[in-house]
Parts: sequence; structure tokens; C-alpha cells
Amino acid sequence: MKSTFQIAVFQGDGIGPEIMAPTVELLSGLATAGGYGLNFADAPAGAAHYRDTGESFPVASMEAARSADAILLSAMGLPDVRYPDGTEISPQIDLRKALTLFAGVRPVTIRPGQPTPLATDKPVDFVLIRESTEGLFYTQGRGEVERDEARETLRITRAICEPLFKFAFDLAASRKAAGRGPGKVTCVDKANVFRAFAFFREMFDAEAAKHPGLEADHAYVDATALWMVERPWSFDVMVTENMFGDILSDLGAGLMGGLGLAPSADIGADHAVFQPCHGSAPDIAGQGVANPMAMILSAAMMLEWLGGRHGVPAMTADGARLRDAVDKVVAEARVLTRDLGGTAGTADVAAAVKEALA
Repeated sequence: MKSTFQIAVFQGDGIGPEIMAPTVELLSGLATAGGYGLNFADAPAGAAHYRDTGESFPVASMEAARSADAILLSAMGLPDVRYPDGTEISPQIDLRKALTLFAGVRPVTIRPGQPTPLATDKPVDFVLIRESTEGLFYTQGRGEVERDEARETLRITRAICEPLFKFAFDLAASRKAAGRGPGKVTCVDKANVFRAFAFFREMFDAEAAKHPGLEADHAYVDATALWMVERPWSFDVMVTENMFGDILSDLGAGLMGGLGLAPSADIGADHAVFQPCHGSAPDIAGQGVANPMAMILSAAMMLEWLGGRHGVPAMTADGARLRDAVDKVVAEARVLTRDLGGTAGTADVAAAVKEALA
């Protein structure tokens, strides 16, 4: 059984390095105590690297990502550093496409004591799965612009959607077995207007038929946005197209009180990237006040994924422990950063999470 794992680390831009450092420290401590190994190797990429070198994603960094057992990626991008065509430097999207990371996993959980704009005390715990390699992002950087017209292409393929839907139903089954959900998958689309989404729904229904012990239903994306606000507790696992998922995942973060508690994973057949949903916040970079919780929660997802993939129960357990430690710190509400209504700094929060692990 494999017991030592190579982790490619992309430090990111802005606050990226500040939230990555305590996360790696927490992971190292867990690995030492848990009897498994995590070897971290930095891989340069991003907006600052592009500004300084003219290269946004070195070939060596992509190779490091390909050969790693998992990839930790911090916040990327700087608003004033762009390609000549005006688009942002987005190594995270480059990785999704290069490594075929078709399942973008965005958990939405409202923890006890967690600030939320929702006027409810009902538990909210669902997962949005965003297809992450095609859809309306298919022609990113290659759209056609003429004098009076611009065009982008939305692409839906069987090669991507069939494993995507299998992933969604497998996740619903595992959540049901763990007591975290009823075992329901909702297909979010716009099949009443677009033929591509009718095709998307057809493939979803075919996969649903293979899982008679799970519930499957459908929702149009506009109605889903409404229901996520009115009754988010009614969802378990949602699966949708790339652009729809991009938008709805931020709505989900809003339900949680902001992006500071929003982790994510982009998972394919052979590779996975784990990163916070928030941006690089260059306006507060270097001040030691950034919230590291989304980065830490993303690392917890990495441990659970690695542990399940390689049969290492200690890693799976440590992923759950790390997530629970963050939950405890949030619930106690003594050590929170400014975005969550507190006054603590990055190091204070990391120390509180470490103490909660003890």
C-alpha cells in the first residue's frame, strides 16, 4: 500500500502564499502523526509569474502537476495583469483542461454558529458538481470577435458527461451511506431552450437508470438559483454545466456567508486539484489578515480524496478531522477573520485550527 504522496503546490498570487503556508504546516503535522508521508514541491505559475517572466504556466510546472499524486493550488490571478487580449491569467483553468478534471466539486455547508444571510436554522449540506472542462468555457481565449458580432461555442460531449454523471451518483451514494444526504442527484440545465442541454439531460437520465436506489430529479438553472435561496436544505448533490456551475457555486458561497469558507476540488480520472474558491485579494496581501479556512478545507478534501483513492484510512480520517476542526473554530466564533465578523489574523486562525485538532 502506498504511504508517501507527492503534492504539487502552486503558491498563487496576492494572498495565495499567505494562506498556503499554514495549510502545508497543518498537513505536515497530520502526516507525521498519522504515519503517512506528504512531499510538497513548489510549482511556479500565475499572474505574478507572468508579469515577472512573460510566462504564466511553465512547462516544468505542468509536468510537476501531471506527475504528482495531488495538486494544491492557492488563489490565482491579479486584476491588473492580463494577457494581451484582455483575459485573465488562469492556471487553474489550464489545469482543468490539460488534466481533464471534469468534476468541479463545490461543497455548500452552513455550520453551527456560521454567519449566513439566510433566516433559517435548518441544516444546509449539499454539493454542487460543476463540469469543468467544456460547456461555455470550451472556446475560452479562442472566441471569434468581428466588428459587429462576437461568438463563443458551448460544447457538451458524451465523453465528458458520462463519467461526470457517474461521479455525481457515486458521490450521492457515499453521502447517503455516511448519513450526510438522502441520496438524491439534481440535474441543473436549460433543456427547455437549448438542444445541447436536452442532450445533457438525456445522458443524465441514462445514468440515473443505473442507480435505482437513488433519487434523480431535474431543475432549470434559473429556478435552481431561486430555490438555493428559498430552500437550500432540499438539495443533496447537484450537477450542471461549466458556466452555470461557475455562477451557482458563488451563490452557494454567499449562502455560507462568503468565499472565505468555500473550498473546492476539480477531479478527473487520474488527477485532482484542490483550491479555495475565492480570489487573490491583492488589496489585503501582505497584511496577515487573509482568511485561510477555505484553503484549509480544500486541503481536507485532498486528504479524503487521497485516502479513499489509495486505501489509506488514516488520511481519510485526518481529512474529516481537519474539516471538523475548522467547524469547531467557526462555531466557537472566538477566532475569526474580518470577513466572518472577527478581528483575528491569518496566523491566529491557523493556530486555532491546530489547537482544535489536538
